[in-house]
Amino acid sequence: MAKSQTRFVCQQCGSIQTRWLGRCPECGEWNSLVETPFPAQGARASRTPTVEGSESRPRQLSEISTDGFDRLSLGIGELDRVLGGGLVPGSLVLIGGDPGIGKSTLVLQACGHIASNERPVLYISGEESAEQIKLRSSRIGVSGDGLYILPETNLDVIIHHVQQYQPQLVVVDSIQTVYVNDLDSPAGSIGQVRECAARLMRVAKTHSIPVLLVGHVTKTGVIAGPRVLEHTVDTVLYLEGDRFHIHRLLRCVKNRFGPASEVGVFEMQDTGMIEVANPSQVFLAERLAQAAGSAIAVTMEGTRPLLVEIQALSSTTVFGNPRRTANGIDLNRLWLLVAVLSKRVGVRLFDQDIFVNVVGGFKVNEPAADLAVACAINSSFRDVPVASDIAVIGEVGLSGELRAVTQLETRLKEAARLGFKRCLVPQSRSLQRIKVPDLEILVARTLAQALEIALLS
Repeated sequence: MAKSQTRFVCQQCGSIQTRWLGRCPECGEWNSLVETPFPAQGARASRTPTVEGSESRPRQLSEISTDGFDRLSLGIGELDRVLGGGLVPGSLVLIGGDPGIGKSTLVLQACGHIASNERPVLYISGEESAEQIKLRSSRIGVSGDGLYILPETNLDVIIHHVQQYQPQLVVVDSIQTVYVNDLDSPAGSIGQVRECAARLMRVAKTHSIPVLLVGHVTKTGVIAGPRVLEHTVDTVLYLEGDRFHIHRLLRCVKNRFGPASEVGVFEMQDTGMIEVANPSQVFLAERLAQAAGSAIAVTMEGTRPLLVEIQALSSTTVFGNPRRTANGIDLNRLWLLVAVLSKRVGVRLFDQDIFVNVVGGFKVNEPAADLAVACAINSSFRDVPVASDIAVIGEVGLSGELRAVTQLETRLKEAARLGFKRCLVPQSRSLQRIKVPDLEILVARTLAQALEIALLS
């Protein structure tokens, strides 16, 4: 059989070149040519399907049955919750993260649980030998019964074994090490990653086998390879964390079978990844109640409310331009809050170095933490602590007003559950129907009013 030929297709204009060029000669776009397999001469007719004999046909939605598509539990509650309840048969899941963050450990633990229930699992290792995986499994307490290890990078061989064993789960660690013979480019290139992911997707959908892909990330923290990789898969997960902290956050950014933006919390221990059932208590465990420059924010990660401590430090600068440093929040958001504090509240921050940190290595992306950041900065500047029994929620506008946030009742119930007696929130109509036992709701219309309540209560 004739081998496929390779051409380079521009992702911008679609032009085809016989060799790779740094710049497309048709549209002038840089780095847009991607290696793509084309059928060899004489092979096109045999590879083109005919309408006669095709088994595919359109069906009414009411005729389609989902029997046998029960989710596959991975035995790790936090992982199952982030996935929306477990793995859907035939789904393609991509897990990315920094080197050494714990991706392979978490995946191996999940494989061990499925294999222990007498359901075979095929673990494809493109980076480690079988002996290395055995050493890790012994350390984290994973037995080898039902877990098949295949150190292989040739995708044709991998697909052959998948069809032969028909496992309950296939893991490819990692997708950047797998290659197909039809492309001459090395493994990990844009063309190879895209083609391998497409073929694995067809195998998963055809045999209803969930496939778990482990992916490398670039220095900017995104999945390495073409952007189409994240469009191809059904679910995209990122394992995040600071190497100097034991906590790891599994964040879902795309999920076709459940809610996106869910977050699972783990602790990295010698015995593997341990679930954190109540992360709010963990983030607040070492808090000094009467320390100036500390405030408690109630954030939402997907459907889960989390209480995190936000610390701020304000000190007189010794340079001409004051420094603004943010760890765990957006630096541009910090600049905005400093400007509002200076202009609308009258806090003299033009000669102050300001440092803001979210305790525990957690990253807060939603504006509902604005009020907590502002309270922490003002508390440090005035050297007056925020009341220890109060949590704060609210978005700060450019006019100094406080704006309502979503899922307020869920946030308030989580604050009450963790022992907070009061919660400072923006004024809104939805407060009339919210009743939370053992929690006093304090209302403020502007940032100035909120700061006065939080620091003088």
